Amino acid sequence: MIADQPQAKIEKKKRGTVALSASLFQLLISRPEFGPLILLVVEMIVFSVRSSTFLSQGNISNLLAFTPEMGMIALGMTMLITSGEFDLSVGSIFGLTPIIMWTLFNQGATSLEVGFLVAMTVAALIGFVNGWFVTRLKVPSFLVTLGMMMAARGTALYITDGFPQRTWRAQSPLLDIIVGDFYIGSFRVYASLIWFILFALISGYVLTQSKFGNWIQAAGGNLNAARSRGVRVNRTKTTLFIVTALMAAFAGVTSSIRVSAANPNSGTGYELEVIAMVVIGGTALSGGRGTIIGTVIGVFILRMMRNGIVMIGVPGLAYNIFIGVIILGMMALHSWLERRHHSGI
Repeated sequence: MIADQPQAKIEKKKRGTVALSASLFQLLISRPEFGPLILLVVEMIVFSVRSSTFLSQGNISNLLAFTPEMGMIALGMTMLITSGEFDLSVGSIFGLTPIIMWTLFNQGATSLEVGFLVAMTVAALIGFVNGWFVTRLKVPSFLVTLGMMMAARGTALYITDGFPQRTWRAQSPLLDIIVGDFYIGSFRVYASLIWFILFALISGYVLTQSKFGNWIQAAGGNLNAARSRGVRVNRTKTTLFIVTALMAAFAGVTSSIRVSAANPNSGTGYELEVIAMVVIGGTALSGGRGTIIGTVIGVFILRMMRNGIVMIGVPGLAYNIFIGVIILGMMALHSWLERRHHSGI
């Protein structure tokens, strides 16, 4: 009898370990980031098998050069969608902001640094107008930002007569600060990647660890309950519209420096692709739940998809087909995980 007691304790400990492992696994798969992470890993495996140069140093460096631009917009959009709103004007702001900056500089009206500040101020004003229409006039964000999308794009085309602005004559430390490059060994890294990482860390902290983040989620989850608890819903949403516009503006300036051109048509269609990145990452389109980590994964899923299908010989025009399939698959997965979570399985 006494000899059996240690054996019983061992068996009990084993059952406890198995139960803990099962609980941790259930917690892991219930996370909204779980599905996108698995998809990203599968994507990397498939493309690396089909193309020997996909994981090469040069291709990874190239991928990390243009990914941060879309990623910056997606970070702002994540917080905005979590609050129950979204912005269709980010692609047009992406194109308009560098046009303003480089036009002022090329015409000798201001230095590049002042032009940058003016352009960012215009972007903040656009965000404020979007927020004011949505929160004060109660116009749905779809209609407000659709109108602003057309107005901003039209302004960029009007200023330039439809022609790109030159950027290559500028000599300013601002260029190196935003898109300067450096080497880690033989690996080339752009400053825009550092900005993206910094913005992601700040956004993640704000959304999950701050009082303002609680306001964002409350405003998107239950508007009336949020107001009754003292959440400044209007101020919160207006601030998020401004932040989203500024992120799009900074991304647009970054792109113009990287490609040495400020094109008035730049950013066309980005608004829908960014929303796709956010939703694929696990943020609820209806609001109330957002994940910065999931958005970062979603950004890499679609950016890697665009890069990978070209490298394996699939026509680039098929990119939208893949996006559509991924969105449908991720939405089905998120819905299934949500039902399991609520049912307690």
